[in-house]
Amino acid sequence: MDEDSQKFIGGKIVRGESPLNLEMPFEKLESFITPTESFYVRTHFPIPSIDRDAWWLHVEGDVENPFAINYEQLLELGSVTIPVTLECAGNNRNFLEPKVKGVQWGLGAVGTAEWSGVPLAILLDRAGVEANASEVILEGTDGGMLEDPKSPPGQLHFARSIPVEKARADVLLAYKMNGSELPPEHGFPVRAIVPGWYAMASIKWLQRIIVTDQPFSGYYQTIDYAYWKRRGDMAELASLTEMQIKAQIAKPAQGETVPANFSVRVHGAAWTRDGEIRKVELSTDGGSTWSEANLLGESKPNAWRLWEFNWQTPRTPGKQTLIARATDSLGRTQPVLRDADRGTYMINHLLPIDVDVR
Repeated sequence: MDEDSQKFIGGKIVRGESPLNLEMPFEKLESFITPTESFYVRTHFPIPSIDRDAWWLHVEGDVENPFAINYEQLLELGSVTIPVTLECAGNNRNFLEPKVKGVQWGLGAVGTAEWSGVPLAILLDRAGVEANASEVILEGTDGGMLEDPKSPPGQLHFARSIPVEKARADVLLAYKMNGSELPPEHGFPVRAIVPGWYAMASIKWLQRIIVTDQPFSGYYQTIDYAYWKRRGDMAELASLTEMQIKAQIAKPAQGETVPANFSVRVHGAAWTRDGEIRKVELSTDGGSTWSEANLLGESKPNAWRLWEFNWQTPRTPGKQTLIARATDSLGRTQPVLRDADRGTYMINHLLPIDVDVR
């Protein structure tokens, strides 16, 4: 779909109105922190209307001291602020061939914000997690009925689980985004931030934290947001978890025209998990040759790294194919080809951007 036929709300591309799904035009990337008004919006159900004064967060399950905490009490606990990149697990789905079902995200279902809130570990320590506990289920207020025949009958809430170790390590219960109160579409009053994981784990409109000694097998854990994982000659469904290394080109954008024999700034962002982006390379000839780009700013855990490259365009007009690839401190880089076992998720193979040189 070309830009002229796309619908926009607040400068974001409409990928769905009911439920609301809005994408940041990735060519608008200009700064390390994504402005809140530009940050992509992903919802599965109508956005809940929550009265902050009536909201309670319940901590229950395999704990010694189950309790509930309200908004004002949460704000009294020790807070931290961290930049974290959130990426929808279906980001780049629009690039897949043949076309697949799901929200047709381009490049912009990703963003980096500064999140302020309370480490989940503080609440788990207060509750007293039992020794046999293995997972923490995060449940949102958002919910409804699904048309999928594989879904359970009746109402369900959006919920995902994470290992207890991850929950204690760095998960944040955020009530501020970029220094201001969370907007309703981003999870007001409180959302989880799970660094390094795809954003379906960062539950919005949080209402329950359930500690369990059993693997959680809810709809959004096993049916949706799952992929095929090989074990020898067998394939079994596995839950999506950690983000995959990726570099994306913001400008020039797909189909853009650039002048011949001219210095053009190519720039974008790259991200990974549990490591640092060490190198971004750019090919301007469809992958035949590669040149190293300049990394910008400082490396920060679980947040993207901006990069740029000054490209001297060819003297001869014609189509050029730009490709970016990232390498991190753990030696991981992007695959050249798509892994079909990933279905409609975890799209991090090399994505060509075609531009016209004139």
